Amino acid sequence: MTHAEIIAAVESMTVLELADLVKAMEEKFGVSAAATAVVAGPAAGAAAPAAEEKTEFDVVLKGFDAAAKLKVLKVVREVCGLGLKEAKDFVEAVAAGPKTVKEALSKEDADKLAAQLKEVGGEVEIK
Repeated sequence: MTHAEIIAAVESMTVLELADLVKAMEEKFGVSAAATAVVAGPAAGAAAPAAEEKTEFDVVLKGFDAAAKLKVLKVVREVCGLGLKEAKDFVEAVAAGPKTVKEALSKEDADKLAAQLKEVGGEVEIK
């Protein structure tokens, strides 16, 4: 039987016959037609849930003035608690692409850190 033949057969059924067909298919295949109604989405006029306000921010070092490399390195070393070698590797890796300096900070702390890095010549983004 082709799809067209199945559709033609369904079109010719009464509402009671369709209800019986749905019930038989639910029993045969172990599914429920009610689940598809839930997936349909919110009812007309239903308000969409409000977007959650972001409470945690990441500070990302995108680049820095080459003349300020040492100053940026000192700030990164201080705020991340890194050794000199690790801080140097971190700062040099920024040349290949942005690096996250700190994650999950409050808005206030993220702003403070970003200001520290900008003050010494860093190019910073808060995400």
